[in-house]
Amino acid sequence: MTTITTLLRHPLKSHGREALQHTTLTAGQPMPFDRLWAVAHEASKADGSTWVPCANFSRVSKAPNLMAITCRLNEATGTLTLSHPDRPDLTFNPDTDTDAFIAWVSPLVPQDRALPERIIKLAGRGFTDSDFPSVTLCNHASHRAVEAELKQPLSIHRWRGNIWFETDTPWIEFDWLGKDVRIGDCILTVRERTDRCLATTANPDTGMRDADTLAALDTWGHQDFSVRAEVKHGGTIRVGDQIEVL
Repeated sequence: MTTITTLLRHPLKSHGREALQHTTLTAGQPMPFDRLWAVAHEASKADGSTWVPCANFSRVSKAPNLMAITCRLNEATGTLTLSHPDRPDLTFNPDTDTDAFIAWVSPLVPQDRALPERIIKLAGRGFTDSDFPSVTLCNHASHRAVEAELKQPLSIHRWRGNIWFETDTPWIEFDWLGKDVRIGDCILTVRERTDRCLATTANPDTGMRDADTLAALDTWGHQDFSVRAEVKHGGTIRVGDQIEVL
């Protein structure tokens, strides 16, 4: 059995995660509200009119302290609450309260790099790390294999995925490339493996780099973890649903 254990979204790219019990996917779109907003830095040319690569944004690979942010999105009001062990909670509207956010996040980012400047939004598409609107599928067995290689426990939140599933077989998700999978009412097409960066070396509880995840992945001859899928047929998915490879 391949069972969904955890659903996660990241409304403001690289700035917090939020667990869900269920969500409704739409064909050709990412998980609702996932990476809907992103923080463009002062050297970025992004304006929210189209998708651009992550190099245009403030992100964990350059500012590891951001990894320790958690969030709660109020869909009714459009407000986002950010929490961090070293900062007071901030509740703000990402569309209108940029100054409040910049003041809150500034102590968490290196001052010798391009600094966060503005929040931009890409409705219906989001700033996923892939150049197509993707949903990331993560395997607990693969995560345990990395833990065993490093000889230390790791939080699943290092990988910033969307859908976590339980199975006994590490890396089985790589065998799904080019195939469709059914989850709840949805069908997703698995399109590519997820290449990883320094972001995964940061501890989601502390924001400190404390595990060489990339060296551990090199054990298997790659630096990939999880797969990116495209929603082919939308519908509702829930924690406890099964994944069926079609």
